[in-house]
Amino acid sequence: MSQQERAVPGPTGGRVDPDAKRRPATVAEIKAMSHPLRVRILRLCGDRELTNKQLADRLGEDAGTVYYHVRQLVAAGFLEPADVRSGESGALEKPYRSTGKSWWLSMPVEGVTSDGGLAPVDAFQQELAEAGPASIATYARFSLHLSAEDVAELDRRIVAVIDEYVATDQERSHLPAHGGMFLLHRAVE
Repeated sequence: MSQQERAVPGPTGGRVDPDAKRRPATVAEIKAMSHPLRVRILRLCGDRELTNKQLADRLGEDAGTVYYHVRQLVAAGFLEPADVRSGESGALEKPYRSTGKSWWLSMPVEGVTSDGGLAPVDAFQQELAEAGPASIATYARFSLHLSAEDVAELDRRIVAVIDEYVATDQERSHLPAHGGMFLLHRAVE
C-alpha cells in the first residue's frame, strides 16, 4: 500500500501519513516558517479552506502580500490548493488548506535570532492580542531549576501529550479551536 493510500485526515483536515512522527525541519521548512504572517496563514488554513482574498481580509493585509506568503507555504509543502469552488458572487475561487505537515516538525532553537527565529512567538502574540484576554482558557507560569537532561525530558513529555491531541484532533473538529504554545526559556540571572 502506498503512503498516499494510507494517508488519513490530519490534525488540521489535510492528509498525513498515519505513521508520521515529529522530525527536524529542513532549512527550506525553517525559512518558510520564519515570518509571523506565514505562521498565521498556516493556522487559519488549518481551521478551514480559505482563499487568498479571505486570508487578506481576515488578516488585514494586502492581497498581494498574502499571496506571496501563501506561495512560500505551498512551495514548502505546508499548504495545498483545495478544489476550485464558486464564491458568493458566483465567481470561481481557489482556496488553500493546510497539509498538516507543520504539526510534525521540530524547529531547532540553536541560532534563533530576533529576525525570523521568533516568528511563531510573534504570530502567537498577534493572535492572542486579537482574541483578547477573555480568550485565555488556561495559563501556567513557572520557574524551574533544570539540567540540560531535565529540559530534554520535560520537552519530550510535554510534546508527547501535545502530539497525542494533535493526532486525534480531527475527532474533535466540531468543538471550538484553541491555540497555544509551549515555550521554555533560560531566565536571565
